[in-house]
Amino acid sequence: MPVVLVFAGLDPSGGAGIAADLAAIAAQGAHALPVVTALTVQDHNRVYDVVPVDSSLLARQAQALIDSVQIGAVKLGIPGNRANAEAIAALVDQLRRRDPALPVVLDPVLASGHGDALSRGDALAALAPLLAVATLVVPNLREAQELGPLACPHVLVTGGHGDGPEVVNRWRGDNQEQEWRWPRLAGEFHGSGCTLAAAIAARLALGESMADALERAQSYTHQSLAQSFAIGAGQRIPQRLPSLL
Repeated sequence: MPVVLVFAGLDPSGGAGIAADLAAIAAQGAHALPVVTALTVQDHNRVYDVVPVDSSLLARQAQALIDSVQIGAVKLGIPGNRANAEAIAALVDQLRRRDPALPVVLDPVLASGHGDALSRGDALAALAPLLAVATLVVPNLREAQELGPLACPHVLVTGGHGDGPEVVNRWRGDNQEQEWRWPRLAGEFHGSGCTLAAAIAARLALGESMADALERAQSYTHQSLAQSFAIGAGQRIPQRLPSLL
């Protein structure tokens, strides 16, 4: 079974973070190894507090897995703080000594959809060590503007926060550019970025090319959003396990 090592925060609503990653990766036919970077106080609409896990504990959790499991890809969500990001980057460097081509997918979350902080300290500075090791970065339009030009091999800028009848996602990488257009769905969704990044990481762990992984993960994510459900007023939860319908 292809395996994805996941670093992300714990969302008690089950809509984003580790919970979203587990389901999205499983839906692609891969297995997730979840390492929690931060505990959060949040519901499906707002984030009220973020408590990073101690970086030494995070490293110990991941090291136990690295020592015993063949990792096919890595998916990175919020690090929680700079210390955790540095610890994760060191672990990725270790994995790449074993597998130089290991794909690393980063969802560069700087804040929640409502602008709530998802990191202790400077969120942009906390991401710097992860940006340095990422194969693919998947920012939304707001995040792409804040991050500025990126030197990583691949960037997929998603257009969910844009306007118009279509969501336009643009990929740059491998000396080529490509865009995908998807019908814009009504409503707001919790964890859509986590879903897409996790699905891409899983497709890469399955051995697919970057272009194929991007295509299939976007199709899966759009379907998940189209079949989303409500757990309360506000943002909807993507249905990441369509086989349950």
